[in-house]
Amino acid sequence: MPKQFLEAGKIVGTHGVRGDLKVQSWCDSPEVLCDFDTLYLDENTPVTVEKAQVHKNVVLMHLKGIDTVEAAESLRGRVLHLDREDVDLPDDLVFIQDILGFTVHDRRTNHDVGKLRDVLTTNPAHDMYEIKTAEGRLVYVPAAKPFLQEIDMQAGVIYIESIEGLLE
Repeated sequence: MPKQFLEAGKIVGTHGVRGDLKVQSWCDSPEVLCDFDTLYLDENTPVTVEKAQVHKNVVLMHLKGIDTVEAAESLRGRVLHLDREDVDLPDDLVFIQDILGFTVHDRRTNHDVGKLRDVLTTNPAHDMYEIKTAEGRLVYVPAAKPFLQEIDMQAGVIYIESIEGLLE
C-alpha cells in the first residue's frame, strides 16, 4: 500500500533572522514545493506554510510559529512531507517513492533487468532509471518513451523496451 505521507524536501539551513528556512526540494522542481499551504514534519505534525519562494534552486520558506533564527535552526535536517491527498497527479505520472524497488522487465529480451534503485532527476532531457541487476551492476535507462513502456502499479513491474547495447 502506498505511503500517505511522501518526503518532499529537507530543511538544510536558515535564511535571515526572522525564522525563514532554506529547503532543498525533492519534488520535480523547487516551484512545486511552493504550492502547498500545509506540509508535515511527520504524519502527526502539520505545519502551515505562510510564504515560500524559490531562490538559487532552494525554497525559502516561512512556517507559522517559526519566527526566530533559533527556532528555524532547531529544524535543520528535518524532512518535510506532503500528504498524498493534497497532490493532483496527472494519470501518466507516478510518485517516485511508489516505484522504488519495482522489478524492471525488458520486453525486447523478455527478461527481468533488475530492481529500480533510484530515479535520477538531474538530466535536463528526462529522468533516468537506475537499476540494480541481480549481479549487482548498475544500469541506466531513460525514463521516457520509447524506452519506458508501462508501469504496472498492482504487479510492481516497470516494463521497458531496450535497444541493443543499452544494458550490456
